[in-house]
Amino acid sequence: MYIKLPNRIVGCGFIAIVLSTFFTLSLAAQDSIPPPDVTRKLSAYRQQIQDDPEKEMVELKSIIPSILYDLRYATHNNFVKRPLYPVGTRQAFLRKKAALALQNVQKELAEKGYGLKIWDAYRPYAVTVKFWELIKDDRYVANPARGSGHNRGTAVDLTLIYLKNKKEADMGTGFDHFSDTAHHAFQGLPEEILQDRLLLRTTMEKYGFKALETEWWHYSLPDATRYELLDIPFTQLAPVKVKSKKGK
Repeated sequence: MYIKLPNRIVGCGFIAIVLSTFFTLSLAAQDSIPPPDVTRKLSAYRQQIQDDPEKEMVELKSIIPSILYDLRYATHNNFVKRPLYPVGTRQAFLRKKAALALQNVQKELAEKGYGLKIWDAYRPYAVTVKFWELIKDDRYVANPARGSGHNRGTAVDLTLIYLKNKKEADMGTGFDHFSDTAHHAFQGLPEEILQDRLLLRTTMEKYGFKALETEWWHYSLPDATRYELLDIPFTQLAPVKVKSKKGK
């Protein structure tokens, strides 16, 4: 028996099937991408910074003593509700260029009564793999097939604090809030919140960082791909001191 269905129903059903198939194939294609090159040995990292001192990973408090840390992925207070860094981690790293830029951001904000609190900075590549195993949705986490700016030491998640009392400014949402309320373009918030978001963005961009439009807290250097993906524990990065070939 042949039954003619309304065109609208057939059309909607067809579109749904196509979209579902496309999404499934996209995930399969992403998973089939060969894994990227990742630096896992400390000796290889040392060679990289000997060849190019700009690739040095700098512990942020070593050059910005007044910066605050709330390293969420070393606690249960994060969107996966489990520690992904060693509990008690008290170190945050960025490449030298990013760390020096952040130093300038902190200095300028201090003139206006604000400071920075860091939620995340360098993230070992193995943690990005764990994120992907848990979430497997690149709207929210980086696909390890490409790696993350965090793995390269060029991305940072942060917020504003008031220097007078060290309390966080109200930015409209918390960290890792996955809705359009966290987008820079979202305007349905009190003016004070919008102004603080704008202050953070304009100051970060002034010193070379680029905003992620869907996350008001995430900033990165635009030239991230010149830096290798790293999978080196925080504790191993801390003592590394290497002179360049030019003796700098």
